[in-house]
Amino acid sequence: MAIKVWDYLKEYENEKQEIHAAIEKVLSSGCLILGDSVRNFEEAFAKYCGVKYGIGVNSGTDALFLGLKALGIGAGDEVITVANTAVPTVSAIVSTGAAPVFVDIDPETYLMDMSLLKRVITKKTKCILPVHLYGQCVDMDSISKIANAYSLRIIEDCAQSHGALFKGKKAGSMSDVAAFSFYPTKVLGGYGDGGMIITDNQDSYEKLRRLRFYGMGKTYYSVEHGHNSRLDELHAEILLRKLNHLERYIRRRKEIASKYDQLLSSTGLALPKTMSGNEHVYYLYVCRHHKRDEIVTELRKRDIFVNISYPWPIHTMKAYQYLGYKPGDLPHTEKAASEIFSLPMYPSLTDREQGIVVDAICETLKKIQ
Repeated sequence: MAIKVWDYLKEYENEKQEIHAAIEKVLSSGCLILGDSVRNFEEAFAKYCGVKYGIGVNSGTDALFLGLKALGIGAGDEVITVANTAVPTVSAIVSTGAAPVFVDIDPETYLMDMSLLKRVITKKTKCILPVHLYGQCVDMDSISKIANAYSLRIIEDCAQSHGALFKGKKAGSMSDVAAFSFYPTKVLGGYGDGGMIITDNQDSYEKLRRLRFYGMGKTYYSVEHGHNSRLDELHAEILLRKLNHLERYIRRRKEIASKYDQLLSSTGLALPKTMSGNEHVYYLYVCRHHKRDEIVTELRKRDIFVNISYPWPIHTMKAYQYLGYKPGDLPHTEKAASEIFSLPMYPSLTDREQGIVVDAICETLKKIQ
């Protein structure tokens, strides 16, 4: 029996009736674009996150891109972020005309190292883009303190952190704007692409509503240059219904993580560390070992599939060589990329399947050590 790093099929079987009802509601409504389903989901998700406004868009990438545009980020500006992230974090910055500036990561949490942040601030710096990676938040107190001191904007990348808490505050509620992805693998995932930007600022909200729809305030009249980036009614209605299950999804992820912690604690793997003040939602369960590639190969032989997030730090990729970074510039990021891997983690993973994964890892480690 193959065990995937992520799978939606059992969840779909359990929720099929609800998903089909959502689809039927939209198809029978007479409105397929920017209707009640999008509006209701925007309001519900913003409320869940503890902010006033939500703007549904077609992907997490566009959520970042349009969020940056709404903050006035553009050519000649610099945006500070990390290279241990998905490419969309950086491609969104580049698409605005701005330049990403990288900070190394903490080697235990894999989050932005706050002690290095001030060193990279220049006169061109306009924004800090912290990535709440793997399911837990960056130290937003430190981010906010530095941003206030240097008059910088903040946009949270929350693609992997739906429902995560930092000192009791929800991911996405601690910045000027925040970006979420609803890609199917996410803690709250749909059945296709989708994203949302959330904010407490009314001006940003109104601007973002225009930016996602050709810059139009009213039909057929653009008041500024905009884009076509609208969350689909079908995805919104499905996500609205799945939002009711989000806390249950998170509880199950925590149960799986706790069991991994218990059963793998004496294996020699470096297991996930939760930063003080955080409540981790375990989008991924990321382990670390210096013989990572051997472990991955052995597990694959047993039909157990793990993932590496991410095997190539962005500053080492050909597409971003023009930024001028060299191997060795971000040592903790580069070292982690050669050693980290994530175990199967999704709410419908069964105890039996998790037991098979753990047994295989233990046997593999004995074999290679």
